[in-house]
Amino acid sequence: MSATTTSQTERTARPDALSPGRAMLPVVLCGTAMVVLDIFIVNAAIPEIERDFHTSASGLEWLVTSYNLAFAAGMATSGRLGDCYGRRRVFAWGLVLFVVMSLLCGLANDTPTLVAARTGQGLAAAALVPQVTAIINLSYSGAARARAYTAYALTLGGAAVSGQVVGGALIAADPAGLGWRSCFLVNVPIGAAALLLTWQHVPPGRMGGTAPRLDLVGAVLVTAALVAVVLPLVEGPNQGWPGWIWGCAAAAVVLIAVLVPVQRRTAARGDDPILPAALFAGRGFSVGLVNIVLFFAGVASWFFVLALYLQDGRHLSPLGAGLVFSALGGGFLLSSLRAARVWERLGRQGLALGAGLRALGLVALWVVVGVQGTGGQIVWIALPLAVDGLGQGLVNSPLIASVLLGLRPEVAGAGSGLVASAQQVGNSLGVAGVGAVYFAVWHDTDSVAAAFRVSLLVLAALSVVVVGLVQLLPNPPGRESGGRGTTTRSGTSSGTGKPPRVASSSFSSSPSPRRNSGPAGAPG
Repeated sequence: MSATTTSQTERTARPDALSPGRAMLPVVLCGTAMVVLDIFIVNAAIPEIERDFHTSASGLEWLVTSYNLAFAAGMATSGRLGDCYGRRRVFAWGLVLFVVMSLLCGLANDTPTLVAARTGQGLAAAALVPQVTAIINLSYSGAARARAYTAYALTLGGAAVSGQVVGGALIAADPAGLGWRSCFLVNVPIGAAALLLTWQHVPPGRMGGTAPRLDLVGAVLVTAALVAVVLPLVEGPNQGWPGWIWGCAAAAVVLIAVLVPVQRRTAARGDDPILPAALFAGRGFSVGLVNIVLFFAGVASWFFVLALYLQDGRHLSPLGAGLVFSALGGGFLLSSLRAARVWERLGRQGLALGAGLRALGLVALWVVVGVQGTGGQIVWIALPLAVDGLGQGLVNSPLIASVLLGLRPEVAGAGSGLVASAQQVGNSLGVAGVGAVYFAVWHDTDSVAAAFRVSLLVLAALSVVVVGLVQLLPNPPGRESGGRGTTTRSGTSSGTGKPPRVASSSFSSSPSPRRNSGPAGAPG
C-alpha cells in the first residue's frame, strides 16, 4: 500500500487526525522544552539559593523532590484529562500554571514559598507532557508524523543537554541582578508566547462524539498510589529509611490492590475508568511499561552518580560538568535520528543493541576511572559517555514508540500519561537504589572514584538485564507478520514497521545529587 493510501485510510478511521498548520509543532515543543530545561536549570541554581536563603539540606532536597513528586503523581490523571476535555485545552491549562508558578519561583523570598511553587511547576509539567505525544499522534500521519517525532526527539535531547549550560550561563551573566531567579523567570516570556499561540495553532486533539467522563475515584486512587510509590524512593535514602517510609510503601501496595477491582467495577457499570482496559489489550503495552521502568532506572541514576563524580571528584563547576554531559547528549541525538531505521531493520534486537552499547560504554568508563581516578584527561571520560549516549538513543525512540503506537486514539492520553508515570517511577527507583550503593561505598572508602566505579558496574549489569527483557517485546508489525503494505491501527505501514522517531527524554526528572549524607549538588 502506498504512503498516500495509508494516510487516507488512517484519516478515515480517525476523525480526530487533523491537518495541523506549520506553527503547531513549534508551539507544543516549546512547552516540552520548558519542562526539560527547568529540571536542569534548577540544579545549577541550588548553590545560590542555599546562600541566599540559608536553606537546610532537607530544604534543598525538597526543591527537587516537590517537583518530581508532583510530576510523577499527576501524569496518569492528566493524560486521561486530555481524553476527557481535549488535549489542547489541558495543554493550555498546563502552560498557564507553569508560567504562573515560574513567576512565583522567581519572586519567592523564602524556602517554603519556593518549594510550594516548585510543586505547582511539577503539576503543570504533568499536565503538559502527556498531551504532547498524544497531540502529535492524532495530528499527523505517515511520513509527517515521523518528521514531527524527529523534531520532538531533537527538542528533548537538546533541552536536556543545554539545560545545565543555560543555567550556569544565566547565573554567571546575572541579568538585571536577578541571580538564580533568572533561571525561573526565563520561563515566563517563553510560556506566555506559547500560550498565546496555542489556541490559534494547536488542534483540539479529541475524538468526535461523546467524550469520556473523568473517573474521580480512580484518579484519586491512582494519584495516591503513585505518591506512595515515589515518595519512599525519593526520601528513603535521604532519611535513612525510617519507619514511615516503609508504611508509605505498604500503603502503595494496598492502594494498588484496591485500584484494580475498583477499575473493573467502573468498567462493568459502563463508565470510563481512569485506566481503560483497552490499554492492556495487547502484550506490547504491559511488557513495554516494565521495560520502561527498568531502562529509566538505569538512566536517571547514571546522571546522578556521573554528576557527583564530575563535581565532587574532578571538582568541575556546574557549567563545566554540563559541557562534559554534552558528549553523552551528542551521542544520544545522533543515534536518535537513526533509531527508527535500526528498529525497522533489527526489531527488538535493535533495542538489545542499544542496551548492549550502554553496557559497553559503562564498562569502558569503569576501566578509565580505574586508571585515572579523579584526574587525567577529560577526553577519556567523554569517549565512553558518547558510546553510552549512542546506546540510549537506540533504545529510547523505539521503546516509547512501540508502546504508544498500538493505542487507540480515545485512550491515547491515558496511555501517554501512564508511560510518562512509568518513566518517573523508574527514575526514582534507580536513583534510590544506585544512589544508596554509591553513598555506601563512598562512606566505606572515602573515595569518589571507588564509589563511582561500583555504581558503573551496577548500571552495566542493569543494562544487560534490559538486553534480556526486551526479548519479551513484540517486533515491529512488518517483522511479526512478514507481510507488506498493510496498515496497522496506529497508522504505520506494516511493510516497514517504522515507528515515529520518539525520544522521550532519558534526561528528565532525576533528582539533584544534593543529599544529607553526600557532597554538594549537581545536575541530575
